[in-house]
Amino acid sequence: MVNRRNAMIRAEAESALPPRRAGSLYYTTAFYAAVAVFGVSCLLWSLPASLLHRVLPRRIGEPLGQSGISAGFRWALWVMRALGVLRVDLSPLDALRDERSLVVASNHPTMMDAVLLISRLPRVVCITKASLWDSPFLGGGVRLAGYVRNDAPLPMIRRAAEAVREGRQLMVFPEGSRTARPPIDRFTRGFAVMARAAGAPVQTVLIEADSMYLRKGWPLLRRPPDLPLVFRVRLGERFAMGRDPEAFVSGMEAYFRRELRAGSVEEEGSAAA
Repeated sequence: MVNRRNAMIRAEAESALPPRRAGSLYYTTAFYAAVAVFGVSCLLWSLPASLLHRVLPRRIGEPLGQSGISAGFRWALWVMRALGVLRVDLSPLDALRDERSLVVASNHPTMMDAVLLISRLPRVVCITKASLWDSPFLGGGVRLAGYVRNDAPLPMIRRAAEAVREGRQLMVFPEGSRTARPPIDRFTRGFAVMARAAGAPVQTVLIEADSMYLRKGWPLLRRPPDLPLVFRVRLGERFAMGRDPEAFVSGMEAYFRRELRAGSVEEEGSAAA
């Protein structure tokens, strides 16, 4: 089912693809060039951001850091598109760009998901792995942006809620990590605690990917067999936290599962037609 859904997502873009084979020398060169541009862009922002984090007050540094990461990711995605290794329409996210005090919850098929979302949401705060704070490529940027470490649950919840109260958007992946068993893994109960502490509506975003690239266990430098990478990104329903956190989480999980399966059925029907 997963392979068939991936094929259907790719079919949507096939009519516009350049007449190149995925295994060609061009695509191999373009892929590694795009990875290099992404890495260099992250490094060039992380170094000055680490210094700015030390000298700028938080009220100035955090918005600057969030906008800087968003702009850098937007640039990297533009390069990927220009080289022909990525196809995605992120315009649905523009409806959220200027909204304040919002939780953005998405499924998490690949490591690209955060890059896609952040590139169009310049006021977003993310829950990040603690290891990223020591990365030379991303550490300075996430510190300046005031992102939230995931290694201490109570401080993580407090900081996430604080960011939302300040008018920021909070980006979360309720699965906790990349999807291991498509279409979606079980949602963590910590997500309900965070959503309740934030006291803000939860806007769902659905992401579908055509490739295994950067799914769980796939390393960054391993070239995918099929290029370009094709993603579908769409806005889902908006949820409000009720009195029962368990019902809230199970309801959202069922919604994602239903929507992602329905999307695959719709793609199969379109391809058959």
